[in-house]
Amino acid sequence: MRIILQVDAIRPPLTGIGRYAWELARHYQATEKLRAVRYFADGRWIADPDNLRTAQSKTRRPFLSTSRWLARRKLALRLRSHLFHSPNYFLPPQVNSGIVTVHDLSVFKFPETHPLERIRQFEKAFTFTLSRCRHIITDSESTRLEVADYFNWPLERVTAIPLGVGADFHPRSPSTLKAQLFSLGLTPASYALCVSTLEPRKRISNLIDAYRRIPATLRTSYPLVLAGSSGWLNDNLLAQIQVAEEEGWLRYLGYVDESILPVLYAGARAFFFPSIYEGFGLPVLESLASGVPVLASDRTPIRNIVEDATFLTDSNDVDALVTGITEVLSNESWRSAAILRGIEIAKRHSWANCADRTIDLYQRIGV
Repeated sequence: MRIILQVDAIRPPLTGIGRYAWELARHYQATEKLRAVRYFADGRWIADPDNLRTAQSKTRRPFLSTSRWLARRKLALRLRSHLFHSPNYFLPPQVNSGIVTVHDLSVFKFPETHPLERIRQFEKAFTFTLSRCRHIITDSESTRLEVADYFNWPLERVTAIPLGVGADFHPRSPSTLKAQLFSLGLTPASYALCVSTLEPRKRISNLIDAYRRIPATLRTSYPLVLAGSSGWLNDNLLAQIQVAEEEGWLRYLGYVDESILPVLYAGARAFFFPSIYEGFGLPVLESLASGVPVLASDRTPIRNIVEDATFLTDSNDVDALVTGITEVLSNESWRSAAILRGIEIAKRHSWANCADRTIDLYQRIGV
């Protein structure tokens, strides 16, 4: 099959969608199931998607063509002769048919949690994408049903393909972690972790409010560490973070490089993910794989993915968060069982399986 994968989401800092696109590209380069695959970003052919992950890609020329831009007619013919897949919601205007991955409907269901320019982008471009879309991929069955219902889209033209978790996310010994965490000023099992973009629907503000109210001995023993890009619509949240940092029980690391992230996960006493809406909840799965007990919002699809391995609660209820945080940090019998169950569940998810199932969909749809 002749496949084109859009890879414009693969750029630093690598977000969840960028990770998804990169994992597909990486497995496509290695598999024997695809004999002809090309990579496309910003109107250009990309020789090696790995170059896009680093800042150096800005100065390199990772393009197959010797000219900066292909002739418009030649490009259009090439695009139409391949099955085109965009892992990031939108088909390029040059593509008249293809597959898109829709990770969630937050911009439609929670528009107040997104910047105005993103809402306008979806209003302007997403309907045009749907008019040319042959098939939609979602990260979970619950999002599959949401997409079909919200857009009145035929359910048989939506396929749920769960995301994977990388092999770098696994339990690590305290002796190994001690050396690896030194550069961050952290020690193993001495902090609680939340990895998230600082945006409204992640409910980090509620997490901070709840953390201030847990017993002082827990808050002192396990300060809260936040990691993630600065996001948007978060002036009040940033002020909260500053106050908590001054009080000495919170650290905001900002964006953490992907090479350090698995270590940061594995060294945590617990992981908190209070987001009120997700298409999948990849950080939760990465925490489970790392052998770390998790508290998360009691929402689908997270509920379906984690089964009984995670403490689920209402993250809009600060009192409930206080109870849950205290339990996850201090209940040793629950923690021991949750760690074992979480590792077991995480083993079911791999990026290789995600890529293989996506290729199977390509072959079913055809060019």
